[in-house]
Amino acid sequence: HADLWTLVANVAIETMGGPAIPTKFGRKDAATSAESVESQVGRLPDGDKGCPHLREIFHPKGFSDKDIVALSGAHTVGKCHGDRSGFDGKWTENHLKFDNSYFTEMLSKEYADETTAAGCPQKKHAASGTIMLISDLALLEAPFREHVELYAKDQEAFFKDFVTVWVKLQENGCTGLRDTL
Repeated sequence: HADLWTLVANVAIETMGGPAIPTKFGRKDAATSAESVESQVGRLPDGDKGCPHLREIFHPKGFSDKDIVALSGAHTVGKCHGDRSGFDGKWTENHLKFDNSYFTEMLSKEYADETTAAGCPQKKHAASGTIMLISDLALLEAPFREHVELYAKDQEAFFKDFVTVWVKLQENGCTGLRDTL
């Protein structure tokens, strides 16, 4: 079902106002649980850590600092659920629209420290109720910040870079992919 999940993600991004993303097919699904990923540890960054941790997670997978920022822009949609991650809240005011608001809001709002009911540290904008994780606001440090500022100013630049790195993520470790079913 890996190809189906990939296609659904790409269609959802475009349906929410984001860029069209090409989908390739031919991923091999695990036949048994023994063939699947052993652990989720290290697959995604921890929300309560900064730049060094982001690099520890993404650089070994072949992603650059610019790639990290572009991928993080996916936080423009969705929200954290306290019962799943321990973090709680939406990143953007319109969390069902795929655009560059993750970056514009990050640069324009002031966030205060907050601890969730699960004991996780996060930052919250009082007026809108939106949040940022420590890993999000770490992107305001150099050299990540230059990409945040570019994407806040230029949604098309964000979309272009996002498509490139999103496809790279979806095809990472896959061989023999094709353009059609």
